Amino acid sequence: MTGAFRLGHAGGEDWQVLYGDCLAQITPLPADANFGLLYVTDLLAGELPGILDRLKRDTGIAVWVGAVGIGICATGVEYMDEPALAFLVGALPAGSFRLFALDQPDPPSALTRPAPGGERLSTGLVHGDPRFGAVAETVAAVAGAAQAYLIGGLSSARTAPWQVAGKVVESGVSGVLFDDRIELVTGMTQGCSPIGPVRRITAGVDNIISEIDGQPALEIFKRDIGELLSRDLQKVGGLIFAGLPVPGTDRADYLVRNLLAIDQGEGWIAIAGPVAPGDAILFCRRDRAAATADLDRMVDDVVRRAGGRAKGGVYFSCVGRGPGFFGGEGVEMAAIQERLPDLPLVGFFGNGEIVCDRIYGYTGVLALFL
Repeated sequence: MTGAFRLGHAGGEDWQVLYGDCLAQITPLPADANFGLLYVTDLLAGELPGILDRLKRDTGIAVWVGAVGIGICATGVEYMDEPALAFLVGALPAGSFRLFALDQPDPPSALTRPAPGGERLSTGLVHGDPRFGAVAETVAAVAGAAQAYLIGGLSSARTAPWQVAGKVVESGVSGVLFDDRIELVTGMTQGCSPIGPVRRITAGVDNIISEIDGQPALEIFKRDIGELLSRDLQKVGGLIFAGLPVPGTDRADYLVRNLLAIDQGEGWIAIAGPVAPGDAILFCRRDRAAATADLDRMVDDVVRRAGGRAKGGVYFSCVGRGPGFFGGEGVEMAAIQERLPDLPLVGFFGNGEIVCDRIYGYTGVLALFL
């Protein structure tokens, strides 16, 4: 159970002016406000420590969680490539959340210990540094140790992809874990569409796939992408991707990985992620129309499950989506605002999206606090 949330957001050149504008928007604070989410664009990354210190002092709220993004979002608006900040504050039950920051995939026992009242951890809002080599393993370790369903994203920035977890975190994985007094309804939308069947890798090592379904990988790849693209493989970059289906789920749930190289002489392909013989694989295509339809489907489903009880929200999208992909400003925020016009919401555009215990790509993730 959560109380009311208040939202502040602004874009412009002077961060102190933006900060004052945002602070005015959340004043007066919700009664017993004790939790905040903070997102800034990377053009303000260097000011993040100062912003956080002022927020703590001016609001009296000690617990802040957030990240830096090349773009950030708030209710009905997306700020891309400009100085901007957004924060969301609310009142959560005392003791219902705990912060963490890790630089290794070994969560301490204190992170997963039940609350004094016996409530168990159930969900988490998590950020990570894309430069951190063990980011995927650490996300999975936190989810497993806490037995919690995680949502979040990897920071994106040209200089400092920092995070916030009570303080500025410069590497690793950080965030907040909620116990089962905090209800979240979540959903994920893909930015790609499968263009062939689910197949099986029959030979490969590391990130190089040499055989699929017992045939040269490149032959299967060409068959699935079609004759037109196969004539000029230079055109597949940024258009065609590898999809790695998540075991135990349906065909719609797959991890999108970039194609890194194609060897036409040897017949192998390389992708941005490790593979092994026996792994499932499919090929997919970035598709604006399909992604728009799937975004609408996801938002409708989350709104339906929230049943009119949503009090606040967060949205995480990929830097590979946004205006450049959807062909217009604010498409994702407009889809949410159309269905939840007055919902206070913040989020950012990251280098990967976290759902459950995995890092996805080219997806959008919505979570509503009930």
